[in-house]
Amino acid sequence: MNEEIIKQISAGLNVKATQVSSTLKLLSEGNTIPFIARYRKEVTGNLDEEQIRKINDVYEYQVNLLKRKEDVIRLIAEKDLMTPELEKKIMDASKLVEVEDIYRPFKEKKKTKATDAINNGLEPLAKMFMMFPDKIDCGNFINDKVKNEEEAIEGTKYIIAEWISDNAYYRKWIRGYFFRNGVIISKMKKNALDELKVYEMYYDYSEAVKMIKPHRILAMNRGEKEKILNISIDVDTNDILSYLEERIVKNKNNVTYKYVVEAIADSYKRLISPSIEREVRSELTEEASDVAIDVFAKNLEKLLLQPPMKEKIVLGFDPAYRTGCKLAIVDNTGKNINVSVIYPHEPRNEYDKSKKRVLDLIDKYKIDIIAIGNGTASRESEAFIVDVIKEAKRKVEFIIVSEAGASVYSASPLAIEEFPDLHVEERSAISIARRLQDPLSELVKIDSKSIGVGQYQHDVAQNKLNESLDFVVTKAVNQVGVNVNTASNSLLKYVSGLSKKMISNILEYRNTNGKINSREELKKKKILTPKAYEQAIGFIRVVDGVNPLDKTSIHPESYDVTIKLLKSLDLAADEIGSDKMIEKLELLNIEGYSNKLGVDIYTLEDIVKSLKQPNRDPREEFDKPLLKSDILNIEDLKKGMKLQGTVRNVVDFGVFIDIGLKNDGLAHISKLTNHFIKHPLEVVSVGDIVDCYVEDIFVDKKKVSLSLIEPKS
Repeated sequence: MNEEIIKQISAGLNVKATQVSSTLKLLSEGNTIPFIARYRKEVTGNLDEEQIRKINDVYEYQVNLLKRKEDVIRLIAEKDLMTPELEKKIMDASKLVEVEDIYRPFKEKKKTKATDAINNGLEPLAKMFMMFPDKIDCGNFINDKVKNEEEAIEGTKYIIAEWISDNAYYRKWIRGYFFRNGVIISKMKKNALDELKVYEMYYDYSEAVKMIKPHRILAMNRGEKEKILNISIDVDTNDILSYLEERIVKNKNNVTYKYVVEAIADSYKRLISPSIEREVRSELTEEASDVAIDVFAKNLEKLLLQPPMKEKIVLGFDPAYRTGCKLAIVDNTGKNINVSVIYPHEPRNEYDKSKKRVLDLIDKYKIDIIAIGNGTASRESEAFIVDVIKEAKRKVEFIIVSEAGASVYSASPLAIEEFPDLHVEERSAISIARRLQDPLSELVKIDSKSIGVGQYQHDVAQNKLNESLDFVVTKAVNQVGVNVNTASNSLLKYVSGLSKKMISNILEYRNTNGKINSREELKKKKILTPKAYEQAIGFIRVVDGVNPLDKTSIHPESYDVTIKLLKSLDLAADEIGSDKMIEKLELLNIEGYSNKLGVDIYTLEDIVKSLKQPNRDPREEFDKPLLKSDILNIEDLKKGMKLQGTVRNVVDFGVFIDIGLKNDGLAHISKLTNHFIKHPLEVVSVGDIVDCYVEDIFVDKKKVSLSLIEPKS
């Protein structure tokens, strides 16, 4: 490992160099990020998943940067042009673009106007021009390819223009000038068609490059891609030309001054400006893409970690008109126990018959909650269900559930394999019910990009997006842990350290032998390899198995220490989670027992937490879904009215909140708090239950503006 890179990462991420080197060593040994974060805290100094991933990403970038520096040094040295000063300049570069700028003059050039002029023998003349002599004779440079003095001067200017363009120092300054002083301009293309006026804001728009928000960059890019907008960056050209002249021109009172100035202007207009504008826009897009990916990832994590509605029997309701509303009942284990269809809406309008059917289902299956999909006919179905539950003999509540991605899952090979005898819509109703019952287990079956909690996800770097979302799902699954006897293939594939082969082994063993009774069984029966067992087993739970510790997040490597701890406290493993155990552990001197048992404090603290709460689910710390028993109409709203809602999506410019209307209300970033914030995620997250106030009502558009700031009375 490169010590210099480790020092740079340490300073950049504000962690100790020993933490960086220890983390990199663990990663190089094939350990996964979840495993390191959970079971190697004593080695990393308690770094979390995000920090470990960042260390890994930055290290990979720096290693690649160093490799490119070494390649560039080698390529220049092969031409016998390397100097100690040049080598130092390359090694001191902190970005890839700076290395490429330095290398630019030494690259093999394609055929250009300057290379033609050099081939025509004009390079010595260009060097003379740059000496700014009092007189110059071009006659010696006229030949069969350079017919006269005018052609000699023209070729010379091309050479000078390319020299200027290849100067790394000038390019760096101009790039900085674009960022500091540039204005990004958006104009509607002539004869462009934007029927829905999606890009109306950008028909004639300008904003300083240094001030523009990431989501606006992505919106402009999309408008440009759809051939509706023209995007450019405007800068003060005279400022830049003056800067170049000051550094290049040595004497204004000579014969070549005029031609060098013309070469400077040509260099900037033809070579530098288009190139720098592309680079700046590319960097702006990359930064905007990173922000959008980060927002999507944070939203997805909160969505995946929404609390499950445990021990509830749920009726999934997939609304529709002509084809009927599909109903699916899942029991408290998530098993589908009934599928049917009703036609309460047009064109069949079998309202009373449908109502009786749902009431019968509520009675027969003791339904607790009805989960209604938010697609077509959702509003009418909500009104129908409110009418139904008023007559139900037991307490039943309902909730609107996002259908995003449900149709993708329902038509997938996975859904067909799971429910081969059901129609797509029936599978969708089951998915809607299960999303409420256990969001994590159901949502892992769906491509994360289809879940609908992002912004501009189709406009960002797809590889980066996929990597980021996969990381989030992996992190969430391993935080919660999986029951080895009930976990699906979709869930198991995100468990730390499990390969496709290992997952196949688990599923085959379950099908053949029934219930797995211990973690040890997975090792003894060679279902998992030793490395896979080490990495995965702490995240795999065996509920009601032969060893009570197997249902906790305690790693088997710590079982001996755990048993010693329990014995010293006169406790037994089967008392895990009992009041007696909790009481004794509350009084435990962690530092004293850490020394006594020869175990680090981080591991001992985690063991104690697991013994107190063996079935602890981190999702239980978040707001429970907001259940309803009545309907809200936009006509019922008044300005200033206080409502309770669920945050459905967080974007750069605000927050979308479900207050019970067909369309989510929008709280603009300026309406989230009384103090300045850079991003709505500083205040709220997806899944939060919030008190909000009606700011404005647009009945014709069926839209509502909301505020999280209580209005002054």
